[in-house]
Amino acid sequence: MAKDSSFDIVSEVDMQEMSNAVNQTSREIEQRYDFKGSKAEITLEKDTLKMLAEDDWKLEAMLDMLRTKMVKRNVPLKCLQPGKIESAAGGMMRQFITIQKGIDKEKAKAVVATVKELKLKVQTQIMDDQVRVSGAKRDDLQLVIQKLKEQDFGIDLQFINYR
Repeated sequence: MAKDSSFDIVSEVDMQEMSNAVNQTSREIEQRYDFKGSKAEITLEKDTLKMLAEDDWKLEAMLDMLRTKMVKRNVPLKCLQPGKIESAAGGMMRQFITIQKGIDKEKAKAVVATVKELKLKVQTQIMDDQVRVSGAKRDDLQLVIQKLKEQDFGIDLQFINYR
């Protein structure tokens, strides 16, 4: 009997690169002409970004700067989940942005359903925040990867541990 091959589907964010992108954005905010003399800051606290600015236009500009820095550092943009813009003390505006790590249960079920629709001889298994796909034929596994890359699940998928 042939040995089964497998790979894991994950959604990970390199937090060091994310931290570097936030630091670069913070430095750009200090230097930009349209932010001179205004109070605007962006901070990273574990898996949450906190942005504080004088108005919602500046918050949007800060988020745009952050996204630009993330692209340059190969950090997936789909990991950002912006929250509502709310008022803060002193007439400031605040926004919290959650950094999505891992695949939640609903999205994992959607990934499994997509794999099952292919009607290939592969098995899927949801393990915490990742999905493992295994099968006897490597060609089937490569076809699964190709079809999953064509789909949009709202998160960035990476395929690791291909054996």
